[in-house]
Amino acid sequence: MSSTLTGPVLVLLDHHDTRLRPPVLELLTAARSLSGAVHGIWFGDGLDGALPALGAAGVERVYRLGLGAAGSAADARLTSAAARAIAKLALAERASVVLLTSSFENKEIAAHLGVSTGAGVVVDAGGLTVEGGRIVADKTVFAGTWTTRCAVSTALAVVTLKPNSVPAEPATAPTTPEVVEVEAAADPADPTGALVTLEERIERPESDRPDLGEAQVVVVGGRGTEGDFAPLEELADLLGGAVGATRVATDEGWIAHDAQIGQTGVTVSPRLYIGAGVSGAVHHRGGMQASGTIVAINSDPESPIFEIADYGIVGDLFVVLPQLTSELRRLLS
Repeated sequence: MSSTLTGPVLVLLDHHDTRLRPPVLELLTAARSLSGAVHGIWFGDGLDGALPALGAAGVERVYRLGLGAAGSAADARLTSAAARAIAKLALAERASVVLLTSSFENKEIAAHLGVSTGAGVVVDAGGLTVEGGRIVADKTVFAGTWTTRCAVSTALAVVTLKPNSVPAEPATAPTTPEVVEVEAAADPADPTGALVTLEERIERPESDRPDLGEAQVVVVGGRGTEGDFAPLEELADLLGGAVGATRVATDEGWIAHDAQIGQTGVTVSPRLYIGAGVSGAVHHRGGMQASGTIVAINSDPESPIFEIADYGIVGDLFVVLPQLTSELRRLLS
């Protein structure tokens, strides 16, 4: 049987203004490995500035989908509207795969696509291959204790890929992407279009730290911080990383809930995870066990996190972290 795809691979090009989000380049690298034509989907304006990077990543064509008026049923900032536009495009182009990064919004889009197109959906995948003409996705389940391989048996596969799963690499043969304009208009025959409208949108404050789900370095605090995240933030800023937390820390109000890592929070897979005052409960481990290198700092030598840590430090985080930050600053200067 064929090990190649019959249709193109569509990649949702998440971006902030004109800048591609880092995991998108990983998606494009994964898309090229599937032996199909790589096409991108871009919502809104600002595409021109990203075309050189997309060409370097081997994208052959980019569909630029226009936005409807803010708050309208065609506003692509709504996951339902974005999914409706992507579904229409995927069916029209006879795509074999739609690839998205594993964010909360994109997993909601993936669910919509599965319902509207009958596609097989895999979320939080860690790798992709083509076997016998079918997409096969690797993913961890049961709090990271099992690794599974999921073969999509439908004509269209929809897969969300976890950030940091595939090293981003440029294409061996750069391209000059063709830009195709597509209007993302509301479908009057689709009754779901009138069910949700965007009433208000509040932008998050600008931060130099990467998004938690995309960061290659994550510094995480738990109960042991006793609410003081200052040493963790200093270390994260030095390493260009993000700051995360356990459920206890967010429930106590020490840090915002969107920083929670675990089965009921964000799933991360950074190159480096540093846990300070984190016990390593099962629900937290399920959201970080796929990390590349795990460093644990805890005053309790019996903490479960030491069972999965690559490096463990038994000590007071308020002593260890300042020393670690000071030494790293010396080495990096």
